[in-house]
Amino acid sequence: MNDRLPKVSIIIPARLEESTVRAVAAAQQLDYPAEKLEILLARGRQPSVQRNTALRAATGEIIYFLDDDSRPLPANLRRAVEMFASAEVEMVGGPSVCPPEAPALEQVFALVMGARLAFFSSAARYRSIGYVRASGEKELILCNLLARRKTLLELGGFNEALYPNEENALMDEVQKRGGKLMYDPGLLVYRHPRATLRAFGKMLLNYGRGRAEQFRLHPTFGSAPNFVPPLFCLYLAAWPFLPPLFRWVLAVYGTAVAAQTLAIVPVKKLHWLPGVGCLIAACHILYGLGFWRGCLTKPKPPQAAVVAAVKIERLC
Repeated sequence: MNDRLPKVSIIIPARLEESTVRAVAAAQQLDYPAEKLEILLARGRQPSVQRNTALRAATGEIIYFLDDDSRPLPANLRRAVEMFASAEVEMVGGPSVCPPEAPALEQVFALVMGARLAFFSSAARYRSIGYVRASGEKELILCNLLARRKTLLELGGFNEALYPNEENALMDEVQKRGGKLMYDPGLLVYRHPRATLRAFGKMLLNYGRGRAEQFRLHPTFGSAPNFVPPLFCLYLAAWPFLPPLFRWVLAVYGTAVAAQTLAIVPVKKLHWLPGVGCLIAACHILYGLGFWRGCLTKPKPPQAAVVAAVKIERLC
């Protein structure tokens, strides 16, 4: 039976100084034959460079990308490799879910990230939504993503100048070749959201910047919805000068935010309502501002010292 299972290489990027990498212990608990599994810990200063370096060193037919703090369910690998039995399937992924023991602030962040109004279709990255289905780069996330190594190498791996949107551009390229991307809501990893308001805000700015840079280098119609937050920022800036008719748009927006907030906040956590509502609005504003910044910045490939700093540890 094991002979029919493909060999899997798990790639985990970590910082050079990181002593304990939680994803390694979780990967070692996966229900998969040891002789069919290798774990590559890629230490360095830039995750895209680390993943590409490990990809070239990997020997598995299937690559499983985890972040250093991802905790996959033990059954994930067996569940995912079944979908690769179809030759047209090139990538498989699932959500990154906030662990139940997380602090209250992180749980609030998780609620917001899983809200449709805040993250649109990308909410499926942060909570289990729907059923197993063909999907795209909006729903899959790199901290819990499997792909065929052959395809990744043929496409040249991740665009190292695009961090943090390198996986989105790569998924687009896979689909342009006719490859199928699959989303499985049950194929989840537990992973803590950002721990502070400052870190959460910085993440949103980076997401917006990364999307703008991605669109500049790899324009697709799929990125059209991502223009809504930056246009909303322009609307807010122009609001005092608009005719009264157009000012009512803000009232409609506020009503939508309030309705979304009431829909997702648990009854036992009603004191979270103000914070969740403000954070949903903050997602649009900060992402929009980051997008405008990305329209002005120039993506740069990593410096030679960053590439040279990568160290690969083959753990099994």
